[in-house]
Amino acid sequence: MPSNAEIARDLYLSWNERDFDRAAEMVKPDSEIIVVGTGEKFIGPDGVRRYDSNWAEGFPDGEITVDNILDAGDCVVVEFTGRGTHTGTLPTSMGPIPPTGRQLTLSLCDVLEFQEGKVKRQRSYFDTGSMMMQLGLLPEQAEAAQEAPR
Repeated sequence: MPSNAEIARDLYLSWNERDFDRAAEMVKPDSEIIVVGTGEKFIGPDGVRRYDSNWAEGFPDGEITVDNILDAGDCVVVEFTGRGTHTGTLPTSMGPIPPTGRQLTLSLCDVLEFQEGKVKRQRSYFDTGSMMMQLGLLPEQAEAAQEAPR
């Protein structure tokens, strides 16, 4: 039987392969994905498919690189980088974001809680401000403040 860390790595590989059914098989029926920055929740295997397909819809050429996996038994932390071009509509809790054509490189960190060899809960952390800035969706003042010397 694969370790929880191996299952976690395969979960991210399945996204790169757009095999969302395989990802759905890796979670418990009552699992949840919590996007911490927005409060969005995705429940069960269907929620996993929807969460994964939302990102793939917004970034059809998107790819994940796993940077680090910390294995603590029933809890696995995955640091990864997502890269892609925003050429599709990105569904979000605040409404769809139309394509901007801009490149995105985003550092993310997921905390996966396992139960009986399947993901029970996934908490996803990423900087939504950085994402919006890279997509050109924040006012120029925010961008200038980010670049200002400190």
